[in-house]
Formats: sequence, structure tokens, C-alpha cells
Amino acid sequence: MNVSARNVFSGKITALTDGAVNAEVEIGLPGSDRIVAIVTEGSVKSLGLAIGKEAVAYVKAPWVMLLTGAQNVRFSARNQLSGKVSSVQKGAVNTEVGIQLPGGITVYAVVTNEAVMELALKEGDEATALIKASHVILGVLA
Repeated sequence: MNVSARNVFSGKITALTDGAVNAEVEIGLPGSDRIVAIVTEGSVKSLGLAIGKEAVAYVKAPWVMLLTGAQNVRFSARNQLSGKVSSVQKGAVNTEVGIQLPGGITVYAVVTNEAVMELALKEGDEATALIKASHVILGVLA
């Protein structure tokens, strides 16, 4: 299956916290990284989500925010993935930025060219990708 989401993360479900309406699902990624998704309880049932089950998390690149430098601010985004900038592909309006995580996965963000200039992003810089758990779409093999 081909998808338009630039970020595709495969792994096993390592935690699942049920709620009245939604559930929090954590997928372990290579290395010590993880990605957390918020899905409905209906999705938990229909997808058969359970600890140990293989799952795929999809995140569109424009949904990824970037941080650089020392931070004295805490963020509500559940997914805070830190690594090194591995690519900066400038376009007419936006730039695609790749951040390679310690486990080898690359997270892609699409941000404005102005944001890249303000952050002074270049290959080799330390950066963090912020992704809200509600922006993570989960899938499983049927």
C-alpha cells in the first residue's frame, strides 16, 4: 500500500491505556524512541489493538513542528523526537527538513522557508520534532 503521509513508523504496541472515549497507544520504534497516538475506543476494537501487536503510525509532514536550541519550555505534544538534521530540501515556499533519530529513523517536517531561516537550520544541527498524539493515524495489517 502506498500512502501520501511522509512519515511512516512501524513497530510493536508497547503500551495501551483505555479511556471512556479515547485510548492512548504507544508504539516502540528502533532505538529507545516511541510514538504515541490518541485513537477512539472504537478504533482500538476495530483494529484489534493490543500490546505486542505490530502497528504502523502515519504522520503527514506538515503536522510536524520543529524546535532547536536549549528549551526552557515544556510542551503538551506527546511526541518529542530529538535527533540531527539530516536533510534540508528548500522549495519555493516551504522546506522539507529530515531529522534522523538515534535509532536510525528519519522524521520529516514541512515548514515555511521563513521558519527554516529563523531557526538557522542546517544539516548536522540538533533538532526536535514535535507531533501531537492526535495527529498520528494508526494502521494494522489485516
